[in-house]
Amino acid sequence: MLVIRLQRNGRKSRAFYRLVVQDSRRTPTSGKVVALVGHYDPHSKDVVVNQERVQFFLDHGAQPSDRVISILEQQKIKLPSWVKKSNPKNRSIKHQEKLRKNQTQTTDEVTEDSSAEQIEEVAEATESSSPKE
Repeated sequence: MLVIRLQRNGRKSRAFYRLVVQDSRRTPTSGKVVALVGHYDPHSKDVVVNQERVQFFLDHGAQPSDRVISILEQQKIKLPSWVKKSNPKNRSIKHQEKLRKNQTQTTDEVTEDSSAEQIEEVAEATESSSPKE
């Protein structure tokens, strides 16, 4: 069975991906591909897809991966009815009270309050130490 998947290329911390048609029994990094049908750069969000070739392989039964399905939908390529997008994962947040939006006072407010108190203390100290005439 053929699959359409992303094959990682590039250097460390600067990846780009090729959209390849490959036998499903091979790993994406094996290098043995049936066809190269496009590429995707996640840094610049640049997508180039050969729509005719992708449509040909989809019509002949190639199964796209979940990420490829979202890329093809963005490119407005018609997917066959048998292609089903997986449901997004609904995860619960473990320690919601630790989130910044749920904390009562942020660090900016604390530093502003403490700096205002320090300014008042310095002003009082200078007033009491200044000689009166």
